[in-house]
Amino acid sequence: MDDFTTRTYGTSGGLDNRPLFGETSARVLNYNFYVFHSGGVYFKLFIFFQVTIISSFVFPSPPPRPLNIFFAVCILLTCGSTIVLIFWYRQGDLEPKFRKLIYYMLASTVLLCLCANLYFHDVNKT
Repeated sequence: MDDFTTRTYGTSGGLDNRPLFGETSARVLNYNFYVFHSGGVYFKLFIFFQVTIISSFVFPSPPPRPLNIFFAVCILLTCGSTIVLIFWYRQGDLEPKFRKLIYYMLASTVLLCLCANLYFHDVNKT
């Protein structure tokens, strides 16, 4: 493991101990670890997305309706772009301000999955 005193972070001349984007707060680091690295949120969202995609092909009865397939494709596209942003953020290629965009995209995808599940299971039928 690298020693923090030997990193230069692209500065010329003297050594610099600052992280790339300045996130040194212990609160931010602990929050990121417990929410994202411990598998809690991502695992639950992954299961929810999987249930939605599988439901699009199974409910109300096979063969699937074209609108169900359209919902599934939209969900997969939004999940794909969110996964790419998360990957770039974890590598340090994105600034911390993009974390709010990632949260927004995750919330939008969850709402899209919720609407899709309500439609697939014919909740509005009386």
